[in-house]
Amino acid sequence: MYSNLCSGSVYGVEGRLITVEVDISNGLPQVNVVGLPDPAVRESVERVRASVKNCGFKFPLERITVNLAPADLRKEGTAFDLAIAAGILTASEQMRTESFKDMLVLGELALNGDVRPIPGVLAMVEQAKLNGMSRVLLPRANAAEAACIEGMELFAVSHLREFSEFSSMNEQDWSALRYIPDYHHSQLQPEAGSDKQFLQGDYGDVLGQHHAKRALLIAAVGNHNVLLCGPPGTGKTMLARRLPGIMPPLDEQEALQVTKIYSSAGKLSSGIPSLMKERPFRSPHHTISAAGLIGGGSIPRPGEVTLAHRGVLFLDELPEFSRTALEVLRQPLEDRDVTIARTRAVFRFPAHFLLAASMNPCPCGYYGHETGDQRCQCSPIQIARYRAKISGPLLDRIDMHIEIARPISTEGLNPGMTSSRMRELVLSATERQSARTGKGGRPLSELAGASLRRAVFLTTEAEQMLKMAFDVLGVSLRAHDRILKLSRTIADLEDCASVDGQHVAEAIGYRSMDRKLQAL
Repeated sequence: MYSNLCSGSVYGVEGRLITVEVDISNGLPQVNVVGLPDPAVRESVERVRASVKNCGFKFPLERITVNLAPADLRKEGTAFDLAIAAGILTASEQMRTESFKDMLVLGELALNGDVRPIPGVLAMVEQAKLNGMSRVLLPRANAAEAACIEGMELFAVSHLREFSEFSSMNEQDWSALRYIPDYHHSQLQPEAGSDKQFLQGDYGDVLGQHHAKRALLIAAVGNHNVLLCGPPGTGKTMLARRLPGIMPPLDEQEALQVTKIYSSAGKLSSGIPSLMKERPFRSPHHTISAAGLIGGGSIPRPGEVTLAHRGVLFLDELPEFSRTALEVLRQPLEDRDVTIARTRAVFRFPAHFLLAASMNPCPCGYYGHETGDQRCQCSPIQIARYRAKISGPLLDRIDMHIEIARPISTEGLNPGMTSSRMRELVLSATERQSARTGKGGRPLSELAGASLRRAVFLTTEAEQMLKMAFDVLGVSLRAHDRILKLSRTIADLEDCASVDGQHVAEAIGYRSMDRKLQAL
């Protein structure tokens, strides 16, 4: 007796369809799972055995072989439990095989037959749709997540006993299991210019620091990496945490990609009604490893750079991170993705994020910002060693270096622009960028070389100033192109068709720290 069903797994952040084949033959009662299963998959035999018996079905006392194809691809996780149970029940003729034809079957089983949610449902359902499938049987707790993929007929179960209803080919019996979402996820997309208060807080809470707000406004428009340097208590973390609140909203394609990443990582709350609407903000602790930052594992899982995709990765106290962890950021910052190679497969993770980092000027934090009671106690060697933790190549990839000074007094400080006003300016500037590139055009942040120079219209004064920055200030070719992009972003914010000298001058002003760090 033989049956086969379709299940799925997640590799990287993409779904992969897996065929579950079950063969029952005469022989000693035993169950063998083949197809490179990991321990969680091999242990599914005991979960399936107990749940089948506890739900009134008969577990065959014969030789059972379960094959997970393709057999040369390593399988992990508990998503195959429901498919293996269905395969055994159909092969033993306790259920009709036709019920599961052209259907994706996903879910983890408890010993009492409860069907538990699994991570990565969104990626697997999307892959099933791309492969021409239109029906999915999955845990009820994952149904709202799967409903974000349009055109799929969903059947949600919470217990294995419901299989007895599903095994009937009577369409009326299916209606009890069919999941119909209450509303369409596209209706929940945020309106442009909405005054909603973001969880990160409002820039109106920040007193003073107007130059830092201006720099972060520019960073949000052009997705420029930014480094904040200043003594403790000047608001560096407060400024960075509010950055996602002024960035443009995610479009539907970006929202689907971000939601799929969080689904694959198992970080979505069950029963989500829609795609993620706000840009992610990730702030890992400085003890994080290189694998935790970019991803890793025998079957690699997303790291922090991927979880920050289309959002902000905030590294507080940048020099406190290990040198190894910081250096692995160089490739994602340049290529906007992470490639991890294993013996049997190569995994690619998207990592298009805005890097925001903060640091003190020295280990004690007060070098160059001394007051009456707060004097720097660090030696020049200590300061040089502290700053040398940030390598030149990494610093070169950070577009803006902003020095945050401690206010002399609290008198006369005002909050300045709020997040709502800054978001309006960002949306206006991004609309100008979109109009300039046209439909299907590549954004400025992805251009390089000749295509970048064609996209940026420099005045004569701006060309001379940029040449001086390269010849006199000694900036690298990479920094030269980043100054060019930054100048174009500033011009877009000012609604200027061409890049003037003042735009280039402001962009060069944001590159001062690399020279100071290298001088020590």
